[in-house]
Amino acid sequence: MSKAFLAQVIQDSAETTGVAANRAATDVMQAIIKELKKNGRFTLPSFGTFIVRKTKARKGLNPRTGEAIKVKAGKTVRFKASPSLKKVV
Repeated sequence: MSKAFLAQVIQDSAETTGVAANRAATDVMQAIIKELKKNGRFTLPSFGTFIVRKTKARKGLNPRTGEAIKVKAGKTVRFKASPSLKKVV
């Protein structure tokens, strides 16, 4: 799914202009990002949950040279599908 796809669905559903639909899609995505930063999780009922997880620092390999490198600790976003979504798909 892309932002353009989401904007198209909003445009068709709300019978609005493409510019307004694109702005609405952007606002939805920004609201999700804001909630993830604030609480570390975002749930869409009957769809799933986005969860921010911390990753530990680790050693990795450069795939081109095979050289060992250090990968810094960071954060990543995981998605867990709801049981109703799993059932439908």
